[in-house]
Amino acid sequence: MADNRELLENRKGTIVSINISREKGTQKEAVESAEVMEEWGLKGDAHAGKWHRQISLLSYEKYQAFAEKGAPIHYGSFGENLLVSGFDFRTLPVGTRLQSGEVLLEITQIGKQCHSGCEIYKIMGDCIMPREGVFARVLKGGVLKAGDEMVLVSLPE
Repeated sequence: MADNRELLENRKGTIVSINISREKGTQKEAVESAEVMEEWGLKGDAHAGKWHRQISLLSYEKYQAFAEKGAPIHYGSFGENLLVSGFDFRTLPVGTRLQSGEVLLEITQIGKQCHSGCEIYKIMGDCIMPREGVFARVLKGGVLKAGDEMVLVSLPE
């Protein structure tokens, strides 16, 4: 893992896509903007709720590298709520805080266990979300739009 000085030097990114699914078990679809609800997640997203995985984030650079392998993917294919350029999320420790406008997120989990081979895994033999994706809870709500800047505001002690 990178040291904290290095992480704080690369502290800005851009939200490339915001994605929601209205029902569990369906593909997430890109939306222009979303209301982020404190201690809940994205309004209208089936995976939002009072738990530690209110919002999922994935690095745009990791998404692009996977797409270059010929994967038939689109924004939201990995189940990510926020696709963000400029951050390698798996290098950020649990407890890291990220802010975009009024919205304040705190990373609560890095990676996840894959559920019995998602569609991408069945096609490509690989899926990046279990090792590259992170999850966060919403400490402060607001509105996010594609193109908004995201800033790393603090790292855990």
